[in-house]
Order: sequence, then C-alpha cells, then structure tokens
Amino acid sequence: MNEEQNSFIIVFTITLLIIVVTMIFVYLIFIRKKTKLLIEQKEKDLHFEKELATSQVEMKEQTLNYIGQELHDDLGQKLSVVRLRQNQLLNKLSNGEKEELNELNELLGECIQDVRNLSKTLITEQIIHFGLIESIEREINRIKKLRLLTIEFVTQKHDIDITPKHGLILFRIIQESINNILKHSRAKNLVITLEDDHNNLQITIIDNGKGFNTDSMNDGSGLKNMELRAKLIHAEFSIQSKLEEGTKTTITYYKNLP
Repeated sequence: MNEEQNSFIIVFTITLLIIVVTMIFVYLIFIRKKTKLLIEQKEKDLHFEKELATSQVEMKEQTLNYIGQELHDDLGQKLSVVRLRQNQLLNKLSNGEKEELNELNELLGECIQDVRNLSKTLITEQIIHFGLIESIEREINRIKKLRLLTIEFVTQKHDIDITPKHGLILFRIIQESINNILKHSRAKNLVITLEDDHNNLQITIIDNGKGFNTDSMNDGSGLKNMELRAKLIHAEFSIQSKLEEGTKTTITYYKNLP
C-alpha cells in the first residue's frame, strides 16, 4: 500500500509539475506576443505621427508659396494702383475729388478683405479649422485661378465626421494627386467626387489626361507615397489609367476602423 501511495504521489507531483511548467510556458508565450504587438503598434503610431508631421510641413510650405504669389501678383498690383492714385490726387486737391477718394476706399477695402482671406490659410491645422470639405474647396479655388484646366467638385455633404488627423492625411493625398495631374497629365478636365455614408468615405479623382502605364509605377513618382499614406489610416488606394484616356484615382476610407 505504501508503494502504491508513493507511486501515486510521484505521478501526481510530476503531473502537477508538468501542468505548472506548461502554464508558465503558455504565459511566457502570451507575454512575448503581447509585447511584440505593443511594440508593433508603437512603431505604427510613431510612423503615423511622423507622416502627419511631414504632411503639416508640406501644407505650410505650399501655403507660404501660395501666399507669396498672391501678395506679389494680386495685392502688390492693387497697392501699386492705390499709390499711383494718391500721387495723382496730391497734384490736384479739389472738391471734385470725392468720387476718386471713394474709389480708393473701395480698393483699400478689397485689399483688407484679401489680407483677411489669406490670413486664414496661415492657420497651422487647416483641417481642424475648416474641415475636409472646405479645405478641398479652397484648394480647388486656388487651382482654378491658374486657369490650366476645368475642375469640378461633386459632394452631397458639407461636413464629414472624421478625425482631424485622418482628414489631414486624406487632404494631402488629394492635394498630391491634383499636383501630379497638373504636372504630368496634360488634362483639360478634372472631376473630384466625394461620397459619404455612415461607414465609408469614398473619394474619386478623374482626369482626361494622357494617362500612363500603371505597371511602371516607381517610388519616385509620388504614387507610392500616396499609397503609403492611405495605409497609415487603413484606407484603400487604387489607380486605374489608360494611355490617352485619362486616370481614375480612388480612395476608400473606412470610418469605423480604429
């Protein structure tokens, strides 16, 4: 009986030891995987923040270039006219100058309004203050002034429920797509369509330019950069293009994903 008891105790002890060791092993594997997932998530967050910062810098650079052109081409000319008119009035001060003074006041009013409009573009985070829709509209209005192509924006919404950081990434993708079209496509017409529902936000950019072979996409083309930015916010990015028929760019953003 003692031998049977001893055998039972030994078997029980070994079994218990195996269970404990197995639990420790499983726990260690769990901790290892959890740590790996946390590190990967941290790396993704750091990559996202880096890309976000890059996008903000690029937006600031483009905004400053735009403001510089506006100050030189538009406000500079208006202020020159004001100065010329003032010099003319100095040589002929009379009661009949009221009408001309009114003209100067109107011109100065236009200058003041232009300065106010330009100052809005200096806001650091444009998407936060204007929203995605208005930011796209402002970019389109800027492009229209260049008179290089006809551009149309089609949307049923004026307000999109999207986080400002993700909105900024989407705006940068759209902005870069438009810049590529202006530089390379020779398009005469451009249509941007935005369709929004509770789950998805789909943005389509279609031009009638010369098109290109999508198989020859390279890292320096800017297309890969847009695709990588889309992945940062778990969005799908696709390009369809045919030579001499134009290009269609589609961005699908899933609003319910983390």
